[in-house]
Amino acid sequence: MSAQTTATIITIGDELLIGQVIDTNSAYIAQQLNKHGFAVKQRVAVGDTWNDIWQALETAEKQSQIVIITGGLGPTADDITKPLLCQYFGGTMVMHEPTLAHVTHIFEHILKRPMIERNRQQAMVPDVCKVLHNQRGTAPGMQFEKNGVYFFALPGVPHEMKGLIDSKVLPVITQTFPQQIIIHKTLLTAGIGESFLAELINDFEAQLPSFIKLAYLPNYGMVRLRLTANGTHERSIKEAIETQFATLQQLVAPYLVVNEDLSLQAVVGNLLLKKGRTMATAESCTGGYIAHLITAQSGASRYYKGSVVSYDNEVKQEVLSVRSDTLALHGAVSEPVVEEMATGILHLLNVDYAIAVSGIMGPDGGTPEKPVGTVWVAVASKKQTLTQKFHFRFDRQRNIDLTAVNALNMLRKLIIEG
Repeated sequence: MSAQTTATIITIGDELLIGQVIDTNSAYIAQQLNKHGFAVKQRVAVGDTWNDIWQALETAEKQSQIVIITGGLGPTADDITKPLLCQYFGGTMVMHEPTLAHVTHIFEHILKRPMIERNRQQAMVPDVCKVLHNQRGTAPGMQFEKNGVYFFALPGVPHEMKGLIDSKVLPVITQTFPQQIIIHKTLLTAGIGESFLAELINDFEAQLPSFIKLAYLPNYGMVRLRLTANGTHERSIKEAIETQFATLQQLVAPYLVVNEDLSLQAVVGNLLLKKGRTMATAESCTGGYIAHLITAQSGASRYYKGSVVSYDNEVKQEVLSVRSDTLALHGAVSEPVVEEMATGILHLLNVDYAIAVSGIMGPDGGTPEKPVGTVWVAVASKKQTLTQKFHFRFDRQRNIDLTAVNALNMLRKLIIEG
């Protein structure tokens, strides 16, 4: 088996190091490289500091055949990537006339603003690079070669970077470097923690062939398991990973949500579409978060009718028809209240299924009888209503996340049971 071509991703900018900007660039680049059979050896974020960028380039050159750099190509004083690259590759800065014409057109005909000298500097590039035309912005990309390593410097603006990756970088590297076949198979589990899951499938993991790897991807009450196989003979690695994936599904069957790389809300949506059914939500403590997760799915309007955020007890009574004596006797965070909330939204919006939640998310509001993290969830159909009490002991947002996950999983089971 030939060695897999490796890549290093370097993102540049002080804003990344202090958390002011979330680095989505390296995630997108890694996904595209992986899709085309290239292994990402390292992802590095460095500040706008000459020595740090230089050292990152030297390290990347030693360990990868492909180096992709984003950021630092702008016209401001802290954008030092271009002069640094010019020195690193032993060139001279020159004016690239096609880029200058492009920048001039943008300012004079699109932005209708005068172009100052600082804007003209966008068209200055090292004479040892191949210029990559940036249709989406003013900073061109650049391609360098050194000791058999291909370097690509791209603007840090995400949509500009994506355009250059897709139109310029991928065509070059796929034609230049050998690509291995990479196959992923992913399943989603719920109701079992990562450590218990690892214990359950320990023997399975130990017997995997060397070209198949298992990854655990936990997230708020769920764990994704991903098998990855790579090699040069597509048929043989397909057969191998399918066999191992079938075994894995059998081992985790009691906790299996879906044998695809889908979110829990997508699974629920697909079940509703398959059965031709509809749903709605009545949310108190989650404040519409469950509705947000559901409607983030394309096509949700075909099965999701709406939500009532009944944060106040008055809304529970007047809109969802929760009885005042139920609230007085049991309190808002109780089994009878979520049962009536679920029934209320079921009839109000005339749907087939409903979710209702009420709880104390924290950090305040708890009592000895109902401490912070106490949550009641109800899921209902026209035939039955099921409830469950949860005790979460985390911060407010994580409690909300866990409530949503457990509510959706309860609904999934109810839909399957019919």
